[in-house]
Amino acid sequence: MSAASCLLTEDQFLCSICLDVFTDPVTIPCGHNFCQNCITEHWDSNVSCQCPNCKETFRRRPKLRINTFIKEMSAQFRQSAQQKSSSSSERQVSKPGEVPCDVCTGTKVKALKSCLVCLASYCETHLEPHLTKSGLKRHQLMDPVENLEDRMCEKHDKLLELFCKNDQRCVCMMCTISDHKTHDVVPLREEYEGKKAELGKTEAEIQQMIQKRRVKIEELKHSVELSDENADREIAEGVGVFSALKESVERRQAELINSIKEKQRETEKQAEGFIRELEQEISELEKRSAEVEQLSRSEDHLQLLQNFTSLNAAPPTKDWTEVRVHPPSYAGTVVRAVKQLEETISEQKKKLFETELKRVQQYEVDVTLDPDTAYPNLILSDDGKQVKYGNVRNNLPDNPERFDTCVVVLAEQSISSGRFYYEVQVKGKTDWDLGVAEESVIRKGVIRANPKNGYWRIILRDKNRYSACSDPGIRLSLQSGPEKVGVFVDYEEGLVSFYDVDAAALIYSFTGCSFTQKLYPYFSPDNSYGGKNSAPLIISPVDDCW
Repeated sequence: MSAASCLLTEDQFLCSICLDVFTDPVTIPCGHNFCQNCITEHWDSNVSCQCPNCKETFRRRPKLRINTFIKEMSAQFRQSAQQKSSSSSERQVSKPGEVPCDVCTGTKVKALKSCLVCLASYCETHLEPHLTKSGLKRHQLMDPVENLEDRMCEKHDKLLELFCKNDQRCVCMMCTISDHKTHDVVPLREEYEGKKAELGKTEAEIQQMIQKRRVKIEELKHSVELSDENADREIAEGVGVFSALKESVERRQAELINSIKEKQRETEKQAEGFIRELEQEISELEKRSAEVEQLSRSEDHLQLLQNFTSLNAAPPTKDWTEVRVHPPSYAGTVVRAVKQLEETISEQKKKLFETELKRVQQYEVDVTLDPDTAYPNLILSDDGKQVKYGNVRNNLPDNPERFDTCVVVLAEQSISSGRFYYEVQVKGKTDWDLGVAEESVIRKGVIRANPKNGYWRIILRDKNRYSACSDPGIRLSLQSGPEKVGVFVDYEEGLVSFYDVDAAALIYSFTGCSFTQKLYPYFSPDNSYGGKNSAPLIISPVDDCW
């Protein structure tokens, strides 16, 4: 019997009503088998008495008797199935967070699918009828979910299988007849596919945003690394410069002290020589004094007269009346030492400015003049690199960007972040203005071109009067007039610096500026003054050869 039962399939021992292994199986006249309670309740709930499988109708309700053979076979199959299920489900027992099988008794096995028709979840064993029986195959299966009752319409107790686009909610078929009769209703799957595609697009956008932010994080990290490297380099260079200056100061100090001490030693040596000579003369004079004293005490007239002529002649002596030891003069000693130190510092400064200039020159941008901003008397070259004053006023449209009273032209290029640098040749000019201006500066009428009004510039007037146009202006003292001026802007740092390119020297820096707009390079060749200032301002490329 046991061997024979192993050849039978599970379908042969399942009641088609409860979908479980037979309990008290009975056979009705058409030959189909059901659980006694299942077929009894089925007939009780229907007017006609017919077979649920083949639909054969019986005029009288058949008398039901338990089929002992099938009952015994079902019992053995149930036991075998339970053993099989027990052994196979050891690895599949539902864990916290997993959906359990609704049919399993005792230990709940992890569900593989949920049926939207039966509103139940099934493990591998109890899912079999939905995969093999024709009637159950039409049921809609999905990945296991809990609370299947939430998928039923609370008002009509029907499956939520449609979606109302007007109200953006899931509805059942009955809802489309009543509350959502005129609404745009589509199958749940159709809306699901649309929303899924939309979610896919959203997910792609989110991933793109995440990727951009990750790239930005890497950029920021790289910026920090560069900042660290720059800081280390600046510290090393600064320490090197100050160490060299410290050594130079200490060396100059030691030389000053040695020079003063050497003069003092020479004075002491001279005085010691004089003292030795004086002491020698004193010794000779004291010796003669003793002889004279001894002879003067003699009472013997003859002896005194005889010995008087034999006294040694007086030792030679020096006239010390004009002999002096003059303390050395240290006038100018410290001044000369400081002067030498200044020369050393000046050399170090020049090297520093050369290094700094090379560093800012790497931010060179290609600047061209914007004819739409040019004062009507200005003449611009075809390549937009030169500007000079013309005595004839050009007939140009008075557009909002154009300066109408100030001899000014701006560049086409602007900066709103980062750094930029450009160089302008000013050779041969007696008057000029250079700098940067904010986009919104006043361009009509009289202009006070200072930082308060959005201008940062330096100027030359009358060949040798250089000034930084702050409020008030600052007079600049330059050893020689520059022939080429470099302009550097660090937007985030709030810095505008001007350099004498040939001398590799800093002319002036506006610091602590607060930029909120685009900045445009600013040029003014000024009036020609009868030809004295007719040379053009020339935007020139950076020369790497100096």
